[in-house]
Amino acid sequence: MDAQAAEPYSAADFRRRLESRDALAEGGEYGDHRFNPELRHLIVREGLRDAAVLVPVVDRKDGATVILTKRTEKLRSHSGQIAFPGGGIDPSDASPEDAALRETEEEIGLDRSFIEVIGRLPDYVSGSGFRVAPVLGVVRPGFILTLNADEVDDAFEVPLAFIMNEANHGRESREWQGRTRHFYAMPYGDRYIWGLTAGIIRVLYERLYA
Repeated sequence: MDAQAAEPYSAADFRRRLESRDALAEGGEYGDHRFNPELRHLIVREGLRDAAVLVPVVDRKDGATVILTKRTEKLRSHSGQIAFPGGGIDPSDASPEDAALRETEEEIGLDRSFIEVIGRLPDYVSGSGFRVAPVLGVVRPGFILTLNADEVDDAFEVPLAFIMNEANHGRESREWQGRTRHFYAMPYGDRYIWGLTAGIIRVLYERLYA
């Protein structure tokens, strides 16, 4: 298929949009403080922990999907939340990309041989104290997932067309450290995508689809 004729929200279209942007990982400061400028000093601070997540775009014939997970309730960080596969960057990881691929395989058993890394978004700073590198990958169908029950309760796919539709990007708020904190929320069926994951989705939308 010609790149210019790629179907909207297909993996080919996703790749074309990414290739048309220069230095995608650079430019701009992203994080929870964008929606809460008065809380910037509490969010962008010393001691942030480096992490990486994979944004796994599956090349489905009927339209690309994105793999998300539901984290177990027993985890100390972001327990029970909908998340991209990923985690902390270890000293042994060669790069954020390597960390994202390793964590993805450890969490959901998605072998890196099915994943083509095609880019990275700017780092995203979360209110929970992480500096997250969102790694973008296209996933070849045919994989089998094996969930790590210590980390993940479930893994599922959401249409790229859904999460890249601004109409599905709601704004909500909660109390956080005695203050009102605003964030994006994207309910999908009985799944509640919000916080860090929704923030990264919003950045992806702004950089590639807005």
